Amino acid sequence: MDDLENILEKAAERPHALSRGERAALLSLEGPEEIERLFGAAYDLKVRYCGKTVAMRGIIEAGNICAKDCLYCGIRKSNAKLERYSLDADDIVRLAEFDAARGYASLVIQSGEIESEAHTRFIEDVLRRIAPLNLGVTLSLGEQTEDVYRRWREAGAARYLLRVETSNRGLYSRLHPEGHSFDRRVECLRALRRCGYQVGTGVMCALPGQTAEDLADDIGFFAEMDADMIGMGPFIPHPDTPLGGEGFDARRRLMAGLKMIAVTRLHLHDVNIAAATALQALADDGRERGIMAGANVIMPNITDVKYRRGYQLYQNKPCLDENASLCASCLERRLAAIGERVGYGKRGDSLHYRLRAGETE
Repeated sequence: MDDLENILEKAAERPHALSRGERAALLSLEGPEEIERLFGAAYDLKVRYCGKTVAMRGIIEAGNICAKDCLYCGIRKSNAKLERYSLDADDIVRLAEFDAARGYASLVIQSGEIESEAHTRFIEDVLRRIAPLNLGVTLSLGEQTEDVYRRWREAGAARYLLRVETSNRGLYSRLHPEGHSFDRRVECLRALRRCGYQVGTGVMCALPGQTAEDLADDIGFFAEMDADMIGMGPFIPHPDTPLGGEGFDARRRLMAGLKMIAVTRLHLHDVNIAAATALQALADDGRERGIMAGANVIMPNITDVKYRRGYQLYQNKPCLDENASLCASCLERRLAAIGERVGYGKRGDSLHYRLRAGETE
């Protein structure tokens, strides 16, 4: 790519500088040297905005009961092979206390998508019980009404992650059966912003039929939605889903995920970007490589080991048998090996959100 250096320099000067064509060109890079220059430029921006610090957020997988039937997801409601579970409030509070004791100061509660008054009240109760821990709490509980989002915000949630998986409407319709609405998902993101959350979204990379232009448009969608947090990962087929028979090239999927992190950092600059666990499913050092490509958040699983096999959204999910303390210690050593440290005692709020809210520190 003859003008790679010019494009990277332009991207570093100001956010939102890359055109759709330039984003697609960067996402299409294949040469090892060019890819390393891409990752290096993105990592330099990560260091500029986040330092050599990684925000850790302990993930609690609160349950695998889901009303959705997404064609790629291992916990889709039609997967009859899956043993369903739901943690009780005491379990979630205990795990939140563990997270606080580790010094992470940040927590993610995620589950399958459920819409009911009972579930809404359950999450409200959990949030109020863990409020004294003073954690930055992210929810990833799917599509809800604006009233529900507001109730959870008032109960103590600070962030919400709702991935769209693709901004291409045609591709979205091929990944979801009838009754799944792209428009509703986008409206939920707008409702979350109105409720005052730090708003996160994201996509899958290397989906069947997906192009570099699609991914470039996804990054444009992040900018259009003024997202504060981005969670992305490579598509990994799950055998008990309609897309389970798709071909699997681990290296291609890994590189797609890493390049997407890098170009998103280059285009958006100051957002939080997670190095997804799915990267480690493709390479043992996948999450560290995600950090070196521009990500600044890692989310270690703190769910009890006995439940983890029930929450496999994709095949080959790592750390299924490793307890939370071992998993956390392992990640800390891995980060130290690449010159990064854990941001203990810091909530790791999105700089993009803080600047929009008028916060200077």
